[in-house]
Amino acid sequence: MEKFQLEVLFHIIGIGAASGLVYKDHTLFLISDNSNYGYEYDLANQSLAKIVLQDRPVLEAIPKNQKPDFEAITSFGDSYYVFGSGSTENRIEMVQYNAKTKTSKTTELSDLYLLMQRFSNIKPEEFNIEGVVFTGNIWYFLQRGNGKTGKNGLFTVQGKNLENDFTILYNEYQLPKIKGVQASFTDAVLVDNQLYFLATAEDTNSTYDDGEVLGSLVGSINLKTMKIDFTEKISATAKLEGISLYKKNDKALEFLLCEDNDTDELQTTIYHLTLKR
Repeated sequence: MEKFQLEVLFHIIGIGAASGLVYKDHTLFLISDNSNYGYEYDLANQSLAKIVLQDRPVLEAIPKNQKPDFEAITSFGDSYYVFGSGSTENRIEMVQYNAKTKTSKTTELSDLYLLMQRFSNIKPEEFNIEGVVFTGNIWYFLQRGNGKTGKNGLFTVQGKNLENDFTILYNEYQLPKIKGVQASFTDAVLVDNQLYFLATAEDTNSTYDDGEVLGSLVGSINLKTMKIDFTEKISATAKLEGISLYKKNDKALEFLLCEDNDTDELQTTIYHLTLKR
């Protein structure tokens, strides 16, 4: 019997380059790496709404050298937190969107990202935050090791704020190879003290330029031991970049995933992943 099942659940028209998602109250909140919008998709009504995260001259289909590169999203309480990857100087912002008040606040994370690079000995051109999880008092940032040195890592950040009052811990991980290319973190979600993560093998040594997608895997990190408990290849073709918990019981965990197809097509595929316990 297979330990997992991955299937296409549905397609959403109107979103391209999906890079992260959060499932809550029968609604998906998605982000795109070339957009200043957040996207709310009502599963019951199959309707899509756009939310302005940053009021900028260009809101969607932003040119690559100008985009905020929102690659990570997490939520806590009424707020969604959206993060730029940090892979260039204009990709260093966090947007907090309060779903109750319908307001947004932007925070620059240049000091945090710079200290992360120094603490981990990751060069600026190889720094690439692709997943964030927030527990209410601890932040977990996933560094995608798709640069030349292939450093996949997990930053644990605690403090009063992410601007100038925080502490950092760092753990580095060696992920499996797919077709000879090391997989690299793309997102994560917290379930029962386990960080369930996605990782993709992409044939490139650049955090900026895309490459051929060779497959994706799922795995988990035990936050007590900070060690990887398992990894499992789940796709040979899809670049899976977002994961959110959908359902859980004693026998299985169910997740919703999104795919970044690295094209200008305004369509996003949502996958349903079941992992047997």
